[in-house]
Amino acid sequence: MGARKRLRANEMKEARKNIAFAKLNNCPTSPRKMRLIADLIRGMDVEKALAELEHNPKEASNRMQKLLLSALANWETKNEGKRMDDNDLYISEVKVDSGRMLKRIQPAPQGRAHRIRKRSNHVTLVVDSRIKKDVK
Repeated sequence: MGARKRLRANEMKEARKNIAFAKLNNCPTSPRKMRLIADLIRGMDVEKALAELEHNPKEASNRMQKLLLSALANWETKNEGKRMDDNDLYISEVKVDSGRMLKRIQPAPQGRAHRIRKRSNHVTLVVDSRIKKDVK
């Protein structure tokens, strides 16, 4: 690894120490279905988002709810001594990327075959506070 690449990696690592996030890799739901849920909660307050996910009938909302709870737990560990209620937490970023794809073949009439692509996705959820931090 070159010097520039190593320095950049160290910068990203330091920046990540202050950010509360959670990742879900290889979730067996298509990215399109997960993006519908991600678009629904992006930018919302945490309490509102949890209530929305709780009452949403889509299957992807259960996975997103668990991921949000994990991100909140990560926020608590990184900000010891602070309360979630006082900091006005919101979902600052939700990214849904395509994961690996399992490829299968479905027999079709007259000796043909159709491809079946079982998609999966990677979700990254970042929780942040709306209250400005003290810069020292």
